[in-house]
Order: sequence, then C-alpha cells, then structure tokens
Amino acid sequence: MRLVSYAIGVDVGGTFTDVVVSGATVTVAKVLSTHDDPAEGIMAGVTAALGRAGVPAGAVTRVVHATTLATNAVLERTGVRVAYVTTRGFRDVIPLGRYARVEEDRYDLRFDPPPPPVAPEDCFEVPERTGPRGETLEPLDEDAAREVAAEIARRGIASVAVCLLHSYAAPGHERRVAEIVREALPPGSTVVISSEVWPELREYERATTTIMSAYVGPVMARYLERLRARLREIGVDAPVHVMESGGGVMSAELAARRAVATIESGPAAGVLAAALTGHPDVISFDMGGTTAKTCVIRNGRPEITHEFHVGGKGSFGGRRAGTGVPIKTPAIDLAEVGAGGGSVAWVDPAGALKVGPRSAGSAPGPACYGLGGDEPTVTDADLVLGYLDPASLGSLPLSAEPAAKAVDLRLAGPLGVSRAEAAHAVHEIANAAMGAAVHVVTVQRGIDPRGFVMVAFGGAGPVHAARVAERFGIGTVVVPPYCGVGSAAGLLAGDLSTDRVLSRLGAGDPSAVFAELAAAAAGDLGVTLGAPDVAVERSADVRFAGQAHDLTVPWSDSPEELAARFFEKYRQVYGIGQRGPVEVVSYRVRLTRRAATPPAAPARAAGPPPAGERTRAAWFPESGGFTPTRVLTRDRLTGTAAGPLIIEDAEATIVVPPGWSATLSPAGAVILERAR
Repeated sequence: MRLVSYAIGVDVGGTFTDVVVSGATVTVAKVLSTHDDPAEGIMAGVTAALGRAGVPAGAVTRVVHATTLATNAVLERTGVRVAYVTTRGFRDVIPLGRYARVEEDRYDLRFDPPPPPVAPEDCFEVPERTGPRGETLEPLDEDAAREVAAEIARRGIASVAVCLLHSYAAPGHERRVAEIVREALPPGSTVVISSEVWPELREYERATTTIMSAYVGPVMARYLERLRARLREIGVDAPVHVMESGGGVMSAELAARRAVATIESGPAAGVLAAALTGHPDVISFDMGGTTAKTCVIRNGRPEITHEFHVGGKGSFGGRRAGTGVPIKTPAIDLAEVGAGGGSVAWVDPAGALKVGPRSAGSAPGPACYGLGGDEPTVTDADLVLGYLDPASLGSLPLSAEPAAKAVDLRLAGPLGVSRAEAAHAVHEIANAAMGAAVHVVTVQRGIDPRGFVMVAFGGAGPVHAARVAERFGIGTVVVPPYCGVGSAAGLLAGDLSTDRVLSRLGAGDPSAVFAELAAAAAGDLGVTLGAPDVAVERSADVRFAGQAHDLTVPWSDSPEELAARFFEKYRQVYGIGQRGPVEVVSYRVRLTRRAATPPAAPARAAGPPPAGERTRAAWFPESGGFTPTRVLTRDRLTGTAAGPLIIEDAEATIVVPPGWSATLSPAGAVILERAR
C-alpha cells in the first residue's frame, strides 16, 4: 500500500509563525514567533500541526519556508562584517552612496545620512579596467590584489564582496581577484562576486546587491543548517526549500549562496495564495500582526520588479529610489506599510492619534494577549469593537479587560472621547494606512482598482478588507480557506525556480546568451534542460536607443515583435505612445521546475472549532454604534447572508459590514459582495 506524502509550509512573521501540513488532509497551526531564535517557533508550530494531523514525521517529503531573516539582518544591521573590493578609482562609490531626503528628513537642518553598508575603511580597490563591451583596457595587477587580500585577512574579515567595473561583460578579472582573496582567507570564508550574483550594468546597484549577498549570506547559511538539524531531530528529513522574492522556490543550498534573493521571501508567498483563487485581476491584501502588504495580479500573474530598496523611508515596500539599499533581483512588486494587528496606537505631543509603524510584535504583543503588553494596538481596538471573539484568537486566548484598560488610559482619556470612539478611530486610521498601500499599487500606476477583486488573508486582513475595499469602489472581496495562514498555504503552490540575467550590449547571437543563462540556471537547481517538468521563460530589458533606462518585456526572436512589445509596455508604464529605434540591454532567463504539491483536502483547524451561531454586540457606525450582530463559523454559512455579520475561522475572523453580503463558494472561500 502506497503511503501518503505530506508537504509542510512555514511562514515566519513578525508576530506569528504559521504552519500548514498538506497531504491527505490539510492541518494548520499558528504560534507566536520567537525572535531570538525563529527555529523555536517553527518547531513548535510543526510539532503541533503534525500532532493534530496524526502524520508521522517520516511522511513529510518537502518543507517550504518563507523567512524575513535576510530582511531583518539588513534592517537591524545584524549581518556580518564585509570587505568590498572594486576597480581603482571607484572605492568611494559605496561610502558616498545615495539618499533621498523624505518625510521628516526634509526639514532636518542637521541631517546625517545613514551609514553605508560597508565602512569606508573596509573598501579596497585594485588596478584593472574592463570596457562595457568586455575589452581589457588595463590588465589586473595581481600583486596589488594580493596586498588587498592580505590586509582583509589581517583585519579578520571573513566575508568579501568583489564588484569590478563592467565585470558583467567580462568576468575574468573579478574571478581572479576572488581566487586570490580566497587563498588569503581562512577556510569557510565567504567571497561573493557580482558577475555571479547579478551581472547587470549600473555599478552602484550591482555593488550594493553583491554587498548585501555577502552581508546576509553567512547568517542565512547558519540559520538554514540549524533549522535542518532541528527538523531531523524530530524525524523530518525532507529537503528544505526557501521562497524567493520573485515567487519561486529555491533549495536551501542555493538560498544560502544567493541570500539576497530571499529578502522579500515572506510577502511573496501570500501573493501566490491570492493568485490561486482563480480570479484573473486581483488585489492581494495581506494583513498580519506587524505589516500589511498589497500587490496587483493581472491576468493571473503578479507584477514583478527587478529593483527594490530595503530599509528606506517613505518607500511603501521599496519602490522609491534613494531610500534604503538598492537590490537588483526579481521580486513581486509589493507595497508595504507598518499597519498590522500588533501596530501600536498612540497620541503624539500635539494630541493627534497615530497608529504604527511600531508594532508590539509577539513579545509582549497586544495588551489583550495577556503577556505583559500595556499599549493599545489595532487588535485591542478590534476586540473592544466586538469584531474579535473575546474567548480566543485561534489557539491564543484573548482578554478583553487589558484591551479596554489600554484604550481607556492611552487613547480615550487623552483624546476626551469614549472607549468605543477611540477604538473605532484606531480601526479607521489603520484602514487609511492600508488604503494608501493599495493606492500605490493601483491609482499611482494608472490602474483603476474598481474592476479588480480583493483577496484578503492574514490573521487581521479579513477583519479590515471590506472597509479598505470600500475606499476604492471595489465591490467583491474573496476570503479563501486557511486565510489566517494564507502565506504558509501559498508556499506549497510555489515551483522550484531561479533567475539568471546578463547585460550584453550589442550581442550578436542572443540565442547563445540565452543558452548560457539557461545552462547556469539548470546548474543552480540541479535539473536537466528539456525535462518535461522544466520550463524556461525568456525576457529582455529593452530601451529606446540613447535612453538610460529600460523596461522588461517577454522575448521574441522577431525584432519587430520585440519592439512592439516594448512600445506597448512603455505606453502602459508612462501613458505615452512612443515609437523609435530600440536596443536590448540585458537578457533574462527564469527556469522553473514544477513542484509536485500534494492535493488540498478538508482542513483541520489551528485550534478548537468556534462555537455555533450566536450573537454579540459589534460597532458599526451605519447602525448607530454597537449593534447585535450574528456570529457564525464558515461551515455554517448557507445561502446569502446580509451584514452586519461576523464569520469566525479558527485562525482568522471575517467582518461583513452593513451593505455587504457573504456567500460560501464551492471551493470553501467566503465571497463578500457590496450592495450596488
């Protein structure tokens, strides 16, 4: 008799760690994240989910993990010390950097720019020069390179980033410098070169991407090795895969080598879950405990960007040039705001109510968690308003008294309003912040959101989704099954994939460039080109001749068709129909090996099932304040139920305001429709 195999999806967020076990059954678990050691929370969630499912650890054949480890290392500056080696004359590029003065920095007369990713004294240069078409203008001075390597070793630096001018066109000098540095450093040291990480033109972005890979790579490698060891201890000996920023999945070994590709790992998984709902044009809305993320999906495919920024201000997830550290790697194009269930509400010295971006996280968490937190959060406000069950949030018991006390002391008292009015103001401000993120990915890019369906997930997303949708005239909200652990569920839909790019101006034979990139990508994944489960997608960066910037379009062997695709993309992005001579700047390959994901089956919840249909008071301003509101579970939703209504899952809550109705689809999704 053939044993059933299972896959595990693990998403580590700022507040909760979500686990989904999928096979003959689907079982979910939601536990508080453990920031000092994320593996502790993962093991607690995996053990709980396997125990509830009654699945032996040996039946697990695949573990897929979304992690914010790389992001946190950059934001908290907890990576390793890095030495940077570049071409003579370019040593100061990184210390000088770029920074756009945004938000409060615009008015700071004593403004200090943020520290560079590498200290100026750890930046080195070697005599050499390569031209943009690969020609050698100055040979590499190997003796000088040995002196640099010796100095790096003397300083005890064990991670080195090498980025030489135009090495994307001819990587020979860069590879030789790396060999010399490796000879001088102790075994186990990390040496990263830009021609392997991301061989594109634009030296500054290529340099920062290489530096960040060296900065977080050793941290990622140690973490993944510890995680695999912990999983083996409980009998899970399956391969560990990591979600990459572009929506694919890579092996743990490749993730350690290309850690920079995992910086947007967690948010990408949720977008995949939204794309699986079957609606072609979707706005994914993922609100967890710490942040809220939105993304546009058109024709079933999420928008992809090839450059984003980490750690900046006012960038809504990394689109604003000059904020943070630029990263050149494919990533699902998200807008992100610091508005989650754990976002702290506070009154500033001028008496204005603010929400976020600081979060209570998992320790101490919102006041209602009863873990020592005394500051009011969005979750506390939602509990006061009656949207959440005072008994529990999944397996986590909630306490109404600390939530009410925190709202009274910190908000209602200073503002001179009632407890309910203060809580509702917090709820509305959080909705406005999340609406700003939706505005960034739609209206600011010339997209009318009214023709889209909003897909809501995350522990807090379904509570706020209808109100956010109202702001944009969106009439349909879909809340899929397992919405509270949507990102973890989306992980199991990801295919093994990797991206390769090469800038090559005036390439005489593009097919040879694509073949080289595809072979390198196949080596990354350890797959065979031409296999039935392996797909190769080709694209190119194209620009008008003489312009500095380019757009990525699907490749065509016909120059006329390639130009037509570029003209159409240019019109979509800039709203202007232009024609003229074009040129190809870079060639891209995305290689995918389709994952054999176990089929979804009836779910087992993250905790005890909620009680049957009942009534409790919930705040709806259309109804004059607190209103007796029906509360039922998803499986008890029959026909079309009009709001106000609250639908409780084991790990999330759906709020259906007045003027909206809810129905249950055959696939188990709750469909919210706004009355016309």
